[in-house]
Amino acid sequence: MTLSTENTIMPATSLNHGLTALPNWGLILVEGPDAATLLQSQLSNSVISLKRTHIGEIAQSSEAVRLVGYCNPKGRLLASAWLGLFPESDDSDDRFALFISKDIAASTAKRLSMYVLRSKVKVIDASNDWDVLGSYHNEFGQQQFPATKESIALRLPNVLSHNQTYQRTLVAQRKSETNPSSVDESALLQWNSLEVFSAIPRIVLATQEQFVPQMINFESVAGVDFKKGCYPGQEIVARSQYRGAVKRRLQLAHTDFSDTALDFAKPGVELFHESDAAQPCGMVVLAAPNPGNGKRIDLQVECKLDALEAGMIHLGSSNGPVLQIDTLPYPLLEI
Repeated sequence: MTLSTENTIMPATSLNHGLTALPNWGLILVEGPDAATLLQSQLSNSVISLKRTHIGEIAQSSEAVRLVGYCNPKGRLLASAWLGLFPESDDSDDRFALFISKDIAASTAKRLSMYVLRSKVKVIDASNDWDVLGSYHNEFGQQQFPATKESIALRLPNVLSHNQTYQRTLVAQRKSETNPSSVDESALLQWNSLEVFSAIPRIVLATQEQFVPQMINFESVAGVDFKKGCYPGQEIVARSQYRGAVKRRLQLAHTDFSDTALDFAKPGVELFHESDAAQPCGMVVLAAPNPGNGKRIDLQVECKLDALEAGMIHLGSSNGPVLQIDTLPYPLLEI
């Protein structure tokens, strides 16, 4: 899946390539003979058919990489993650890696562990023992990959901007005192911006249990398998799909840069339509300053569809910064 964001503003020169530690990302490892069975019963996407990726290789395509959601019984997302299958050797048990927001990694691992019971599986929050890094490059740049014997990596969907395709790779490697991972602030800014432009949501602590998957387009970016078996909240997610019960969607948006906008451009901050100052009409999902335009902040927002028909939408309060709605880089599945 290649995502087009032609309405965005990013400089072709400074975005050629980059590598940085991602301090807001964590890692959960689920391993053992029954690991696939456990995850199949808990996640919104199928894991049974996931292709194994050897250590040192990059998991690519839907055969080896899946976007997954973890819902509560009411169908609200507790977490989202990028999932790959990385056994330590050809003859070893399954080892699944979930790249997830670091602020919810521990609670998600703990919740998954509640369902282990007598199964032969271990759920480990590895966020304190592994570093997560992000690598990106376009056709003019070269991939920077911190290869070690234990590195695991998966390719995210490409992002197309200004007729250039940017490849993004998530990498996890064990922490090393002799070669610690570091944050490249410029590269981190670019990575965060590309993530926003992808219009693929990521659940963080501030947005836990706020959204049914379809409210943030999760089914339109291949995060839900409606043919798989039951998982927590599955009936509500299916009902939302087939009965057309969802009247809210994720949108891309931007606003002019200001100190106020910067304070409000955070996950969980509410949106308000000018016609109803008391009732929120949506919420920020992700946000990042635009690396090519210092006067602009880009956002993923969840918003009521009827609020998009006319009038202004404000960020943070009824008189907060005005949002301009941009074009999504993919078609929405009909509900």
